[in-house]
Amino acid sequence: MPSIQSLTMTYDALNEHVTFSEGDQVTGKVTLVLLKDTTIESLFIKLKGDAEVRWTKRSGDKTYTYQAHKRYFKFKQFLIDEQSSATVLPKGSHVFGFRFFIPSQSMPSSFRGNHGKIVYKLEAKLNRSWRMDNTVEKEIKFVSKNLPNQQVIMAPLVGSTEKDVGIFSSGRITLNATIDKGAYAPGETMVFSAKVNNSSSSEMIPKFSLEQKIVYHAKGHSKCETKRIHKIAENLIQAKTEKQIKCTMRIPNDQEMTIINCDIISVNYTAKVYLDISFAFDPEILLPVIILPFALASASPNHTAEGAVGGLSSSIFPYPRSPQSAHSDRSGYPGPQGYSAAPPAYPAHPPVVAGFSGAYPSAPPPVGGHYSNPVPQATSQYGNPFTASSVALHPPPPSAPPAPSAPSIQPLPSPSPTAPSYNLLPSAPAMNMDFLSQSDEPPPSYSLLFPDSDTSNAK
Repeated sequence: MPSIQSLTMTYDALNEHVTFSEGDQVTGKVTLVLLKDTTIESLFIKLKGDAEVRWTKRSGDKTYTYQAHKRYFKFKQFLIDEQSSATVLPKGSHVFGFRFFIPSQSMPSSFRGNHGKIVYKLEAKLNRSWRMDNTVEKEIKFVSKNLPNQQVIMAPLVGSTEKDVGIFSSGRITLNATIDKGAYAPGETMVFSAKVNNSSSSEMIPKFSLEQKIVYHAKGHSKCETKRIHKIAENLIQAKTEKQIKCTMRIPNDQEMTIINCDIISVNYTAKVYLDISFAFDPEILLPVIILPFALASASPNHTAEGAVGGLSSSIFPYPRSPQSAHSDRSGYPGPQGYSAAPPAYPAHPPVVAGFSGAYPSAPPPVGGHYSNPVPQATSQYGNPFTASSVALHPPPPSAPPAPSAPSIQPLPSPSPTAPSYNLLPSAPAMNMDFLSQSDEPPPSYSLLFPDSDTSNAK
C-alpha cells in the first residue's frame, strides 16, 4: 500500500494577472496527504529563475551545438529539515507554508521560444529513504519592470522618407508615418497615421505591420528569428495623388514581452509602414515598439489607470522584507531566506509627541512597477483543500532573529531656564505733564538729557 496519496503546491496571486516582478514576494503552501504514518527524510521547496538557449547547426558532415545558461537566483527552504534521525509524520493531511522574496535586481520577463526560454518556477521535493523522490513543480509568470523612461516610450513616434521612382516609372514619393505611442500592452490597440504624396507615375498600396525579432546568443554566435505578428493593407493609391490614411491594429493578448535585459535572449518589436510598388524598391519607415505588461502600460500619463512606471497606486511590498540567511544549500547557491517579524501594532489614534521638526522622515512615494491590488488577506493563513481524517498545519520555518528595535523617542522637556538678563540703557522718565502748552520752560526730558553747561561745570 503506498504511503503518499498526494503532494501538491499552490501560491498566492498578487494581482488579477497572476504575475510577479522584481522585489515581489511569493507565498503559498505545500500540502502532503499521507495514507499512513510515514518516515520523511526531508521536504524542501525552491524558487529559481533561469535562462537558457540551445540550437544546432550543420556544416558539411559535422553538427555543431550552441548552448548557454544564465541563472538569476535560486533560493531553498526546508519545510522538514534534514536531521540525524528521520521525521515520522502521522496519517492525514499536512500543510506547510513558505515565503520567498524575489530579488530587486533587473531580470527579464518569462519567455519560451523555439531555441530558448526564460523560466521562473517553484519546485517542492519530498525525500524518503530507499524511495523515489516525490517532486512537484509550478511555473510563475514573471514580468520585468526594467524599461526605458516611461515619458519617452509613451510619446508618439514619427518617421518620414522620400524616394525617386526610376526605370519603369518616374516621379517622387514622400511618405510620413506616425504611431500614437511607442509602448503597448497585450490587448491594446496601435493607431497608425500616414500621409502619402505620390508624385510619380506608379500606383502603390500602403501597408502596415508589426514584426517581432528574437535573437539567441551563445559562445559568440547568434541565431535570429523574425515573425510578422499582424499586417494590414489599405486601398490602392493612384498616380499623381495625395492621400491621408489612418488604421488601427490590435496587439494579441498572449504576445510576449519585450526583453532587453537578458544576455542570451533578446526580443524586440518594430512597427513597419511601407508602400508596395510593383517593379521598384518599397519605401518604408521602421518605428521601434515596446510590448510591456498591462500594469505598466496603464501607468502611462495617457492611460486612465492610476500609477507610474515601475509602480502603481499601492506598494508592491505588502510585507517588510527580511535579509537572506547567510547559509547556502549543497549546490552552493544562496540559502533559505528568513522571514520578517510581524509588524508592531499601532493604536488607531497615536498621541502627538513633541520633538524636533523633521525628526521623523516622511513616507517615501509609491515604489514603481507594482500592481494596484495588494495581496488578499485571508482569514486563516492556510486552508485545508482535502477532507482527510486529520489536518496538521505546519507554520513556515522559524524566522530569522528580528533586528533590535530602535530606542523609543521620548518627548523633549519644555525649556525651563529663563533667558539671561541684560543691562539695558536707562529709559527716559515718564512724562506726565502736557509740556506742549508750557511755552516758557523746556520739556522735562530735555533738561535731563542736556543739562545746563553752567550748572554741570560748577564745583
